[in-house]
Amino acid sequence: MTKKLLVFIFILLISNSYSQTLNLNNTFFENNLRRAQLNGEINSNISFTLRPLDLNNYNISKDIFDYDEYSPTILSFLNGNGKLKILPIDFNINYSSKQPYNRNNGSMIINKGYQQLISAGFYFKFGPLSVQLKPENVYASNEDYNGFWDGHYDIIWARRYMVWNRIDMPERFGESAYKKTTLGQSSIRLNYKSLSIGVSTENIWWGPSIRNGIMMSNNAQGFKHITFNTRKPIQTKIGNFEFQLASGILKPSGFTPPNINRKYAGTTLYVPKKEENNDRFFQGFTFTFSPKWISGLHLGINRWIQIYEEALRGNGKYEWIKNRYNGYTPSWFLVFNNLLRKNDKYDEYEYETDQAASLFFRWVWKDSKAEIYGEWGYNDSKFNLRDLFLDTDHARAFTLGFNKLFDSAINSSQFEFTWEWTKMEQTASRLLRSASSWYMHSRVRHGYTNNGEVIGASIGPGSNSQYFGVSNLNNNRRIGIGLDIIERDNDFFYRAWEDSEDFRRYWKDYNFNLFYEKKFQNFWGSLNILYSKSLNYQWELVQDDSLPYYQPGRDLDNFHIDF
Repeated sequence: MTKKLLVFIFILLISNSYSQTLNLNNTFFENNLRRAQLNGEINSNISFTLRPLDLNNYNISKDIFDYDEYSPTILSFLNGNGKLKILPIDFNINYSSKQPYNRNNGSMIINKGYQQLISAGFYFKFGPLSVQLKPENVYASNEDYNGFWDGHYDIIWARRYMVWNRIDMPERFGESAYKKTTLGQSSIRLNYKSLSIGVSTENIWWGPSIRNGIMMSNNAQGFKHITFNTRKPIQTKIGNFEFQLASGILKPSGFTPPNINRKYAGTTLYVPKKEENNDRFFQGFTFTFSPKWISGLHLGINRWIQIYEEALRGNGKYEWIKNRYNGYTPSWFLVFNNLLRKNDKYDEYEYETDQAASLFFRWVWKDSKAEIYGEWGYNDSKFNLRDLFLDTDHARAFTLGFNKLFDSAINSSQFEFTWEWTKMEQTASRLLRSASSWYMHSRVRHGYTNNGEVIGASIGPGSNSQYFGVSNLNNNRRIGIGLDIIERDNDFFYRAWEDSEDFRRYWKDYNFNLFYEKKFQNFWGSLNILYSKSLNYQWELVQDDSLPYYQPGRDLDNFHIDF
């Protein structure tokens, strides 16, 4: 037995197994690879539904992506089985003139004014062991701005607090400059062939979406988690499989909503969360199947659950596996329990969990240089299959997207057209059976957030968006324009003004952006200039008069720059 173990360890040590991931927060690397796949320059085995990508395990030409240039080796030993590599230096800045604009930027926060993120690090590999150290330092000026309008009636504030009391999503992260250093995109892993297990604080993205990941995205700061995942597809006779199982801890922001002393009908609106400083246990999985007989098709499922740690620990400080309810011991893998609520035991821990699940697909049409993708999710579990068949739209959200490359008839350049549609607001079934907004439930009052930001779609609860983009690609350069139309939290809007039936107040953002990306030798640069026109900002009207009825709202112009 000892000899077999020694032989196995020796095989691991001599195996050339890397697990260096591509930073999810620098999207131009990943988007270049996605376009290269549409052009047939890399294999369609990469599903782009489980990210960050581990490109060392794919046979990608250096003309497409040169890992030695991306992360040069400064020390190699034991015939290449041990390596020390430098990771890229990242310097990201953004500026918002009048109101925050925040989308998929990891550790960066919702901020008006100047904000920057600096990150550097190294990667060490010895046999099956890999260590990636990539801390991030964030500074934000965190300037004050006009948030939810103080002039709204008390009843409107009361209904707004129905949202804020059930999600940790502050308008502002304190009243002074924000400074924070995190472990960022760091991990320690053991790797063998297609598999990897370890601990990580990296951002994760599940599903095929480019802009709004419904179930998991890099919209919030990455969280500490244990991960067991594939580094490349597992090939079988029927197709390829990819998966990730992650268990981690979600943290509160520590900040409160605005105007917490406001009252309505003699009652203070703000209800402190009794678990204000408690962490939440998260567990989730993603699974992707790529059938062998349909080229470029990827099908998958996502699911996550969260629960306050104290509901799992019981009376013991760290004995979370001993549940406080009737001595019941839950499974180590809660995410695989009770997909349907009919199986819940209401005097035990299932009643304390919040959950969501989704199905997704991505289909690459290589001959057409195009892809289509979609995800359909439920924020509230169905009671049983009959409930699913009868009330299919209840608690649903979806994303549908299309991306296509066109060859230019004039020169060697290409044009890219991108479209993505995301719908998060509740359907008409809410009139009979409210599902609450996405990422919000009655049990976990911090919502599906980490450090005060939603982990899923960047547009946030109750919102919808349509994005259109056109760009020109030529020799590692991309220039283009985009239009993003966002309907802000319609779930709250309908609830707040359902009595008065005031349909004038939709808050809608029209975001026009110009972007430029270019590689200059060993430098990658990206610039995005955005002008935002907010109609009825914070659901405000100029004058709340009865006549003339359809009058202008409080519109706001905002400029935002990402560099």
